[in-house]
Amino acid sequence: MPKTPLAANLDALDRQLIELLKVNARLPMVNVAKALGCARSTAQLRLKALEDAGVITGYTVGVTTNRSSASIRAMVLISIESKNEHDVVRALSKRHEITKLYSVSGRYDLCAMLLTESTHELDTVLDRIRAVKGVVDTFSTVLLSTKLERPE
Repeated sequence: MPKTPLAANLDALDRQLIELLKVNARLPMVNVAKALGCARSTAQLRLKALEDAGVITGYTVGVTTNRSSASIRAMVLISIESKNEHDVVRALSKRHEITKLYSVSGRYDLCAMLLTESTHELDTVLDRIRAVKGVVDTFSTVLLSTKLERPE
């Protein structure tokens, strides 16, 4: 079972190490140590401690998307009746076109990230989202290009 006290007590070196790994988790340990300005063994021990404490939960692979199949990415802000939130989230979770669904603050309650094959399919999905009982309003925007993407 991971220990959590370290998570609350990260120092500047730990935070720097995490930020380096977010940009490139495959950096050789010697390069990590050089970037941090510490010994390789120190960097390695810090990394192990962060993993053991459950601060670092895993590493991921970035995969280039296949650009031969055209895809439309969109962000949809959704205003809902609060009494229907559970049912709306459940209904939206069934849509395979929705890749992420966030709870947000402000005028809108939810933010859905969509991926469709065409604008026609996007339009159909938007109509289906608006038809969900409890959805009051939506605001959509098509994402054109990614300027920066890092693991969270």
